[in-house]
Amino acid sequence: MIKAQIIAVIFVISAILFALCTYIVDEREQVIVTQFGRPIGEPVTEAGIIFKIPFIQEVKRMDKRFLAWDGPKTEMSTKDKRYLIIDTYARWRIKDPMKYFLTVRGDELEAKGRLEDILGSATRSAVAMNSLIEIIRTTKGRVPLTDMSSDENETSAEESNLEISSMDISLGELSDEESSFEPIEIGREKIEGEIYNNSYSKLEEFGIELLDVRFKRINYNDSVLPQTYGRMVSERQKIAKRFRSEGEAQVAIIGGLKEKVLQEIASKSYKRVQEIQGEADANASSIYAGAYNQSEASRSFYNFLKTTDSYSQILDEDTSLLLSTDSPLFQLFKSLSSTSAAAKAE
Repeated sequence: MIKAQIIAVIFVISAILFALCTYIVDEREQVIVTQFGRPIGEPVTEAGIIFKIPFIQEVKRMDKRFLAWDGPKTEMSTKDKRYLIIDTYARWRIKDPMKYFLTVRGDELEAKGRLEDILGSATRSAVAMNSLIEIIRTTKGRVPLTDMSSDENETSAEESNLEISSMDISLGELSDEESSFEPIEIGREKIEGEIYNNSYSKLEEFGIELLDVRFKRINYNDSVLPQTYGRMVSERQKIAKRFRSEGEAQVAIIGGLKEKVLQEIASKSYKRVQEIQGEADANASSIYAGAYNQSEASRSFYNFLKTTDSYSQILDEDTSLLLSTDSPLFQLFKSLSSTSAAAKAE
C-alpha cells in the first residue's frame, strides 16, 4: 500500500515537473522564450512540444495568423478643400517575432496603436495631396450610360400604300457636360497603393508586415451632407424634367403623325367607297335600262314606277304641293283623271 502511494506521488511530481519544463506551441502561434525579461534563442515558429527551464524562463506567445485592423473614422481635408470622413481598414501579420517583441513588447494593442499612427498619417497625407474626385473614382475614361438608346422605327400602311419615313426617337441624349465624367489622373486604387508603400517600410521596423490597406467608407462631413444630397436630388430632377419634356414632345409628334395617317387612310377609304357606290349605281341604271327599255309598255311602266317613287319621297300627310298643269309630276294625275273619266263613260 505504501509502495503504491510512493509511486503515485512520484508520478504526480514527474507530471508537474514535465509541465513546468515544457510548453506546447500551437499551429496558429509563434513563441519567444525570455529569461529574466530578456529574449533568448530564436523565435519558435513551428508547432510542437518544447523544453524550457522552469521558473527562470517564460513563454511569450504571438499570433501567427493574418490580423485585422479597423481604423477610426477620421475627418480629413482634400486638396480642393473638401472635408471628408474617411474610414480605413488594413490586414497585417507579425513577420519578425523578435523585432515585434523588442519594439512593442509583443502587445497586440500597442501594435494596433502603431498601425493607427502610421496608417492614419499616411492616409491624411495622401488625401491632402489629391482632390475629391481622385479619391472617389477608380476607372479612367468612364462614360455614363444613356437612359434610352436611339432607335429607328419604321411603320407602313400596306393597304393604302402609305409610307412614313423612319423616325429617330432619342430620349435621354445627354449634353456634353453630362455625357462625360470629370477625368482623373490617379484614382482611388493608386492612392491606396501610395498609402501602402509609404507605410510598409515604417511598419517593418516593428516586425509587422502590412498585407493590404483600403478605404472602407468615404463620406461628407455631417454638416454639409444634407446640402450635398439636396444638390444631387436637384440635378437628378433637372435631368428627369428634361427627359419628360422630350418625351412629351415625341408624344405630340407621334400623335400628329398618327392623326395624319388616319385621315389619309379615311380619305382614301371614302374615295374608294364612293367609287364603288358610283359603279354600283351605274350598273343598276344599266340593268334598269335593259329591263324597262324592251317595249313602249315597259318604258311607260318604268316612268310610272319612277314617278310614284318620287311621290313617296316628297309627299306625306303633312305635305301640300302647288303644281302647274305642265309639271312632270302633274302628268300622272292627268292621266289618272283621263282614265277614270273614260271608265265612267263606258
